[in-house]
Amino acid sequence: MAQKSNKPAYNSPRIDYQQKKQELILKVSKEVVVKFIELGKVSPDTFDEVFSSVYQTISKTIEDK
Repeated sequence: MAQKSNKPAYNSPRIDYQQKKQELILKVSKEVVVKFIELGKVSPDTFDEVFSSVYQTISKTIEDK
């Protein structure tokens, strides 16, 4: 029989933190853009530009903290 490793089955805490932070930025960005769509501030023609801008702004804000 092969011995099992004592290493945890999940990513390191640093990688896990980075992944969770990226997921949070994506979720918040999505919610903001969805709200803009609901308010009629974003159209399909401007979606890519607006989403990129919102994502970068939120990401930069989180990184600054």
